[in-house]
Amino acid sequence: MAEYDLTPRIAPNLDRHLVFPLLEFLQERQMYPDEQILKSKIELLNKTNMVDYAMDIHKSLYHTEDVPQDMVERRVEVVARLKALEESAAPLVNFLQNAAAVQELRADKQYNLQMLHDRYQIGPQQIEALYQYAKFQFECGNYSGAADYLYQYRALCTNSDRSLSALWGKLAAEILMQNWDIALEELNRLKEIIDSKSFSSPMNQVQNRIWLMHWSLFIFFNHDNGRTQIIDLFNQDKYLNAIQTNAPHLVRYLATAFIVNKRRRPQFKDFIKVIQQEQNSYKDPITEFLTCVYVNYDFDGAQKKMRECEEVILNDPFLGKRVEEGNFSTVPLRDEFLENARLFIFETYCRIHQRIDMGVLAEKLNLNYEEAERWIVNLIRSSKLDAKIDSQSGTVIMEPNHPNVYEQLIDHTKALSGRTYKLVGQLLEHAQSQVAR
Repeated sequence: MAEYDLTPRIAPNLDRHLVFPLLEFLQERQMYPDEQILKSKIELLNKTNMVDYAMDIHKSLYHTEDVPQDMVERRVEVVARLKALEESAAPLVNFLQNAAAVQELRADKQYNLQMLHDRYQIGPQQIEALYQYAKFQFECGNYSGAADYLYQYRALCTNSDRSLSALWGKLAAEILMQNWDIALEELNRLKEIIDSKSFSSPMNQVQNRIWLMHWSLFIFFNHDNGRTQIIDLFNQDKYLNAIQTNAPHLVRYLATAFIVNKRRRPQFKDFIKVIQQEQNSYKDPITEFLTCVYVNYDFDGAQKKMRECEEVILNDPFLGKRVEEGNFSTVPLRDEFLENARLFIFETYCRIHQRIDMGVLAEKLNLNYEEAERWIVNLIRSSKLDAKIDSQSGTVIMEPNHPNVYEQLIDHTKALSGRTYKLVGQLLEHAQSQVAR
């Protein structure tokens, strides 16, 4: 299933430290030769300060205890540089570690800078040293220290570009430490800045949105509420346009979120149109499954794609997260996906037929006869299905469902307020840009 591996497309949009978890997953799944993964790791590590880790991988790759001289020299350089940066940042670090002194800081950055200069002889040079020290800590793999220092740096920084860079670093550190709640807060903070900041060109803003969406995959597929929030973010017009123009492979994750989401959304129909539009630039079993069910009404094709979807999920670093339960290992998203995919097939099939043969239905759902019957009974009991089973003829009889005129009116007007809000927002943006000129 390496043909559906998106790592080569995703990696260029990530910080190199964020690529390591992807390589670890691919190595565990044995999708590529071990030697190839280890070489990729060393190539990434050569551009960081994680020299000890690079040495360990070199030993594993070449089955030796010896390491190249350039690695030894690089380690000496890194230790010396770390010590120099630590000394440069020491006055500000000591101040920040003094709880009583930190109480003197206020929300006003200009006041803080003046106070630090007058009382503690800490100026722009020491603040810049804190940024460089935090960045170096991150490159060494000390994500906890880097996150703390970058947070404190942003509280003092007056340069918007440098503050934005520090926020990206803070987000990466929180992701790598798997602090999903904090990472989500930083992600939302970053989104607000990207959407409101004046970039040198529109393409720079689009690129920042693409980076944000790629980084967000770590959070959304680990956070409890992530599968709802990925739809809220990716399905916004500006972000969906960025996906369609520069990153169509992200459609996989939006499609998966729509399928596993319990609540059907009004945007789903529009998303099916997006899949149709993008099928020439990107498609995989997950997007093809939706095309089979909702565009071509090809239930045999959907059944085949469902099996392929399972493999895609198991081999995707974001979708295939395993959970250990005692002696068993499960992939929760895979189970949810298959359950909801069957429901999608069933709902669509039932709209076309009033009386359905249980044996045919079992085949379409990729279940045996008894499993299919039990599954449909559970649907009827949970009020998800208005139907009855004729055991003698082995058929499911659908009850006619005629939505009243009020329900139809509500469905058609549901998205109007959202569209009006977007339109007003676009008009305000246009007006502000005209004033700025």
